Order: sequence, then C-alpha cells, then structure tokens
Amino acid sequence: MPFDLSSVLFYVRVGIALLGAFIAALWLALTLWTFRDMRSRSRDPLAQVMAALVVAVLNIPGFIIYLILRPSQTIAQSYEQSLEEEALLQQIEERLVCPGCSRATKADWRICPHCQTALKKVCKQCGALIELNWNVCASCGTTAPGKEGKLGEVEEEE
Repeated sequence: MPFDLSSVLFYVRVGIALLGAFIAALWLALTLWTFRDMRSRSRDPLAQVMAALVVAVLNIPGFIIYLILRPSQTIAQSYEQSLEEEALLQQIEERLVCPGCSRATKADWRICPHCQTALKKVCKQCGALIELNWNVCASCGTTAPGKEGKLGEVEEEE
C-alpha cells in the first residue's frame, strides 16, 4: 500500500478545520455565557459589556479572570437574602419584652410577673387590654384611662 501524502494532508486539514470550528464555538459560547451570567449578577450595563469583552478578547484566561472577579450572588439571590434579613428583623422587633426588666412577656399579660411593671391598661367600658401609649380602646373606642383630659375636647367636637 503506497503512502499518499495528499490524503494525509486532506485529513490534517479537516482535523484542523474541525478544531478551529470547536475553538470558535467555545469562544462564542464562553462570551455569551459570561454576558448572560453577568446580566443576572449586575444591573450595570457597562459591567456586563466589559465582562463579555474581557472574555471575548482573552478567551479562556479572560473567562478565568471573570470567574475570579464576578459578584458572588445573583440579583435574585441578593433580593431573597434581603427579604430574609427583613423578616428576621421584624420578628425581633415584634417580640414582646417587658420595658422594666427586658424579659419576654405575652400579649395578654397586664403586669410583668417578674418586676411588676404595668404592661397594659384595662378599658373601663369593655374590659379589653389597652397598650399603655394608646389614647382610646381599640375594641370600643372609649377614652383610655389617664387620657381623659386630652381627648375630652375631641369628643365634644364630634
């Protein structure tokens, strides 16, 4: 079987063309993936374009640089984390504590059992518990004990 140099060169050219097509497809895919990933991580259009350009110009080294420098969280992850933090802060703020001794209390307690600090007042009309800083009973609208002088003028106008 004779050695045919032209057929070997043909296969080498086909192999190089396939390798070149693969590298071009890899370059395009890395550039597009970088742009899309950066778009999900930043709202800044300049940062999105610059990240894609770094990968487009430097190819695989640029992609490695992008992976090192990219923001760690997507915009959606940052938003979810901020919602979780707000929910935790709200739970902390809603926790009932005694203003006198800072121990946990319950919503239906009138007096702190630990330090005997008044936590709520009792409505004269309906007997419902009223917060100390309220001017009227939320249940029946009666003026709260100790607030009669301030709201007496408002009730007379009605």
